Amino acid sequence: MKLICLTLLLVRGITDSRSEWFEVVGPADPVFAVAGEDVILPCSVKPNISVVDMRVEWFRLDQKDSLVHLYEDHEDRNTDQIQSYRGRTKLIHQELQTGNASLKLSSVRVSDEGVYKCFIQSKSRYDDATVDVRVEAVGSPLVITVDGFDRSGRLHLQCESEGWNPEPELEWLDSEGVSLSSETTETHRNTDGFSVKHTITAHHSNDKIHCRVKLRHHMLEALIISSNNMFISWRTSVILISVFVVLIVIAGILIALFAHKYRAQRQLREEKNRIQQERDQLLQSQKMIITQECFIFSAVKVILDADTAHRRLIVSDDGKQVRDGNTELNGEDGGKRFSEYRGVLGKDGFSSGSFYFEVQVKDQTKWYLGVARESCDRKSLIHLRPENGYWIVGQRGEKYWACDSSYVSLSLRVKLQRVGVFVDYEERLVSFYDVESMSHIYSYTGTPFNEKLYPFVCLGYVSNENSTPLIICEDY
Repeated sequence: MKLICLTLLLVRGITDSRSEWFEVVGPADPVFAVAGEDVILPCSVKPNISVVDMRVEWFRLDQKDSLVHLYEDHEDRNTDQIQSYRGRTKLIHQELQTGNASLKLSSVRVSDEGVYKCFIQSKSRYDDATVDVRVEAVGSPLVITVDGFDRSGRLHLQCESEGWNPEPELEWLDSEGVSLSSETTETHRNTDGFSVKHTITAHHSNDKIHCRVKLRHHMLEALIISSNNMFISWRTSVILISVFVVLIVIAGILIALFAHKYRAQRQLREEKNRIQQERDQLLQSQKMIITQECFIFSAVKVILDADTAHRRLIVSDDGKQVRDGNTELNGEDGGKRFSEYRGVLGKDGFSSGSFYFEVQVKDQTKWYLGVARESCDRKSLIHLRPENGYWIVGQRGEKYWACDSSYVSLSLRVKLQRVGVFVDYEERLVSFYDVESMSHIYSYTGTPFNEKLYPFVCLGYVSNENSTPLIICEDY
């Protein structure tokens, strides 16, 4: 009898052990994330059994206080969580029932880069998997500084930028695109990423010199131009204008000594007024161009097509507003919906002439808008650039971007409240304007369209915790 009981206990133990057998699986390749965006760290069990009753722990392998997220006894317990991760980690509890313990990490930082461990433990078994996270950050706009001339009249130039990750390539190029050798190179790293600084001595023969920073699919570039053997940047322009004004004053004094006093003063006033008018005209040139364009084209009525919207988006009944609902809605797909980007198209497309519309982006911090061609890829997480059928500008956090052949950082003086989009189909032109200041933001030129273009607005991808809607404007 004892032998039978012992045998039954052994069989039951083996059965229970097999019923709780599982393997924790992570990604085979590194997970790449963009600073400021959200990312999913994949982790699941095989077979796809429920881990609701198990302990799920995420931690860093390269830090002493390593807890990133802890789920235990059916709830999140993050009192001992690393301070920098507070409020930025999330397990999807519904997914735990199917064995999915992936971690969502919001607003990725450069300091998040490293190796993570996903540890899952039941009553009788545990296993883990590692996730290698690589963070890519695009740095600040390039700054070129003129450090002075040497005895031969050559310019000493310095180019610098900060906030990159991983370490970028910085190079100087002449007008033909040939790389110029840098004299000194300085690279520093802190928690915000890499800062780079290169200096070069430029010869008079180089009429155009480019400073370029490259990082995988990202690139920033700045240009300095020489004229009459002198390099002109905005700083040197200010100096030349100042010298010119001083010369005029001196000339006025000399004229006053040899001519009639009042006539000389009148000439000096006229000359100063002329210079001031020319400067004012230069400063207002962009505003004048925009004003003229407003008289040339007519605004179109844009209504958003809810049938193309990502399932998480909520489009208003009148088709004028869209926001992220943070929950996936039911409904037919029909192959028209966006499945990765939180995007939506306008109902009407355009294949000729010019058209203009405005979108209010006030208080929203993650958006893209512009136009997209009819056959654009709506199912993949691709770069929103012309070669993929998108002409856009956008905002991520505090930074504004365009996405041409590479990412272009936009330096704006004020936060955008309303963006105007102008398209001239025949001229192959897509231009963006800050409506409030009537200033130009960015233009795409020269790309053939070949098919219908539709208004396009987007609230990022993965998720958008900001519930502020993007609004199609009509009061212009």
